[in-house]
Amino acid sequence: MNDHEQFKAESAAEIAQQGADSELQALTNEWIAKAAKHKYSYHFEWLGRPIIQHPQDMVGAQQLLWDIQPDLIIETGIARGGSLIFYASILELIAQCGGNPDARILGVDIDIRQHNKDAILAHPMSRRIDMIQGSSIAEETVAEVKRHAAGKKKILVCLDSNHTHDHVLEELKHYAPLVSKGSYCIVYDTIVEDLPEDVGPPRPWSKGNNPKTAVYEYLNQLEDTPVTAADGERLALAIDKQMDDRLLITVAPSGFLKRV
Repeated sequence: MNDHEQFKAESAAEIAQQGADSELQALTNEWIAKAAKHKYSYHFEWLGRPIIQHPQDMVGAQQLLWDIQPDLIIETGIARGGSLIFYASILELIAQCGGNPDARILGVDIDIRQHNKDAILAHPMSRRIDMIQGSSIAEETVAEVKRHAAGKKKILVCLDSNHTHDHVLEELKHYAPLVSKGSYCIVYDTIVEDLPEDVGPPRPWSKGNNPKTAVYEYLNQLEDTPVTAADGERLALAIDKQMDDRLLITVAPSGFLKRV
């Protein structure tokens, strides 16, 4: 075992230990709930665009992207475009390090506001970005996404639009089968299930009706009813517990789904 392998092995053991630390987990959850009342995730930008994510999740996503080196990232939910810029910039860095020079990020949103669209298109990273305006679960939108995905060998999916149970479940049914083996479907805002009811303004989603409940229902469905992925193999997903234990502060607990 060389030095880097030894470091990785020690890190894995430490990650497992912090994940098993119930006091640390409780403190983390308390901190997340408190910070959410101040809209903590709204206060960060990536290369000039609001990203509306916890920075810990972005560092974790970067690590996955380097390992996977996807040809295509599909993200539902664009908002102000910071996450599109983030993913595009990481793909650019990977390309500069010998990765796919043509890797792209595809963003889908039911309402891409013109001022946000203009800012995204004006950004230097826009050359790696495509956008589709439409409901992520509408038949015509899904068909267009699949056209973009055709021929791509490594695909990663991020679901971050409407956070109701029914909507996320439909997104999972449409987009999880596009994920390539060894890659991920990242379902954001599963944290809703774990937050107190009084955090944030009234929304259509809440405890019992959110991305985490959709994740568990979809995983149960996959066990009961076989689903064929886009590559023709049976789709199998597993929650990457190590990601939860590594990040601790995350809006996506149980939301990093690895295709196995």
